[in-house]
Parts: sequence; structure tokens; C-alpha cells
Amino acid sequence: MAQRFSASQGGGVAVGGGMAGPNGQMVPVGGNINVGGGINTGITVGGTIKMGAATNMPLLGINGFGRIGRLALRASLAKDTRVVCVNDPFLNPDYMAYLFKYDSTHGPFAGSVESKDGTLFVNGMPISVYNEKDPKLIPWAKHGAAYVIESTGVFTESAKASMHLDGGASKVVISAPSPDAPTFVVGVNLDMYNPNMNVVSNASCTTNCLAPLAKVINENFGIVEGLMSTIHATTATQKTVDGPSGKHWRDGRGAQQNIIPAQTGAAKAVTKVIPALEGKLTGMAFRVPVPDVSVVDLTCRLAREATYDEIKLRVREAAEGPMLGILGFTDEEVVSSDFLSSTFSSVFDSKAGMALNKTFVKLIAWYDNEYGYANRVVDLIKYIHANS
Repeated sequence: MAQRFSASQGGGVAVGGGMAGPNGQMVPVGGNINVGGGINTGITVGGTIKMGAATNMPLLGINGFGRIGRLALRASLAKDTRVVCVNDPFLNPDYMAYLFKYDSTHGPFAGSVESKDGTLFVNGMPISVYNEKDPKLIPWAKHGAAYVIESTGVFTESAKASMHLDGGASKVVISAPSPDAPTFVVGVNLDMYNPNMNVVSNASCTTNCLAPLAKVINENFGIVEGLMSTIHATTATQKTVDGPSGKHWRDGRGAQQNIIPAQTGAAKAVTKVIPALEGKLTGMAFRVPVPDVSVVDLTCRLAREATYDEIKLRVREAAEGPMLGILGFTDEEVVSSDFLSSTFSSVFDSKAGMALNKTFVKLIAWYDNEYGYANRVVDLIKYIHANS
């Protein structure tokens, strides 16, 4: 499904009719957002989609039908891909259908979904269901699932994720940071992909937000050093009420009752995809009681002097050009809920940032940490499919 955007008259820019949401309908994103001319059917290194020579639809499998697994299935329906197999050891097909149909955050799925004779049907298309705990036992090859989304959060190491290859998968994309798998952020470092890589990581949602912005700033002005804070929505790993939480005691406090300082490796992980920033970035998180949508605050010192207007111009140019559909731009008076179901990795908020002087700036970018990230997982698979 193509997404088209057009510039509005005057100071703002507008989403041309909205974008494909997770429930299959068109939804506005971030007020007026400038992303340029639209999205094709694939992805280039810069972020604009370009499938290249491959035209056959990639067939996907999903291991782990949690938040990202379910939203990746929703995202796949608008991206010329097809999920043919889902594995989750804790969910039967009836429960899968229920969880996929109803979503408290993104709304109910607008298409059809049902479970019949042990098979999940989405928009009439069958999806085989398995309940294996051992990835080696999932028969991906039987269903032609060449690409597996590893979204359990358990098999994040290359050796563990590689067990999917025993079931016949050709490639595995880990929907989480990995300690040892090659890491990719769409729009930032896809030129580093090698077809011999069978297991890769899509990094984290926060790295996917920060890296495109950091790339634009570093390439245009140079980043001497920077500190990142992500004001991050609640996730399933948090507690509904106070409880034990291992060595990081604050993580165990009630998610809906507190703003919780937390650790994140997202800023340091940016150096995996932008090696030039090695040793120049670190950061932390504040977990806040909202169900979805987070925001990155990047405060950095620049190598070359620039006014804030110059910075806005360069980010806007990237949003309209090489990072089309990945990095968005808004000059509207937006708040977090305006980005619910946004498909962008990162949306630069030009009105929220500021400059202390010509070399010290604070830059703000919003992201739907669920649906935006799920879209990038599918986009990464499409790129791999086109370049393998």
C-alpha cells in the first residue's frame, strides 16, 4: 500500500490524507508533518523504499506473538509481504485471534481475523500456528517462511537466533538489541548489510529514533559529544504495582504511579550503526505512565557552528529526501498522543528544540515505540529480501 504525502501552503506541511495505521485505516500522524513525496515499495540505504530487482513477495514467520510480533503482522499487511506462520508456546490460535483483533493502544483491527481448525486467518489468508518452545522445531521451511522475525525477547544472541535456520528459515531479524548480531537501522546503515549475514538485529526502538537524527546532525555539523534522554512509554517488562526487580530496584516500582529513571543502551548502540560517534554518546531513560509513544531529547555539542534555523533546514531536507518515510518533521504544537500509530522511526519536533549558542543544542524527536519500530522490522526484511 503506497503512502503519499504533500506539502501544505504556508508555514506548516501536511500529511496528505494521513498514513496507513495498524488497524488498516488512514490516520493522521503528528499534526502536520513533512516527509516529502511518498513511499515506494522497498528501501534504499537512505530510507526511501526501493526494492530493486526482486519482485516476489517475501514470506515471513513470527516467533513470539507479543506487542511487536502482533504489530509486525499488522504492518506487514501494508508492505507487500505475507506472514505465513506464527509460533508462540503460550498462545493457542483462538487467543492469538483475540489478541490480534483487539488492541487497547492502537484500536481494533479493521480487517477480518478468525481462528479455525488450528489455523489463524487474517483477511482470509491462512497463517499456520505452532506452540514450540525450541526454535529448532518450528517448521518454517514447510510453509515457505524464509524470513523469521524473532520477537520473543529471549533469543537475542546470534547462536540462539540461528536455531531458526535449523527449521528452514533463510534469514532471522531479531526485534531487539543483540550483543553480537550485526545491527541495522533502516535509513542509517543498510549499506553495511552483507548477504552472507543470516542473523541480524533491528536494534531498539529508541536507537531507531535517535540514529537517523544523529546521522543528519553529525554529517552536517559534526557531533563532538552528546547526552540523550528518552522519555519512554511503559512496556510489558514493568510492574503494575511495586514488586521485586533484581539489581535495578527502581525498575520494580509501579509503572502507572511513577516517573522511573532507568538505564538504556540506546545511545551507545548508535555507535554500532554510526561508528564515527564511538565514545561520543551515552544516555538514560525515564519511564513514564503513558501506554505508547516516547520522545528522545538529544543534547549535544557541535563541531561546526550553526544556528537553530540551519539545523531545522538540514533535518527537513533529510526528511524530504534520503530519509523519506523514516525521519519526519513537524513544526506544529504537538503532544505525544499525536504520534500514536506513527510509522516513522523518528519525527523531529522543530518547535520543541532550542540552541544555547551556535555549538550547543537540544534536539527533540518523537516516536511510536511500538508501531514505528514494527514497521522498521518489516522494512529491514524487505531490504534483505531485495539484496540477498
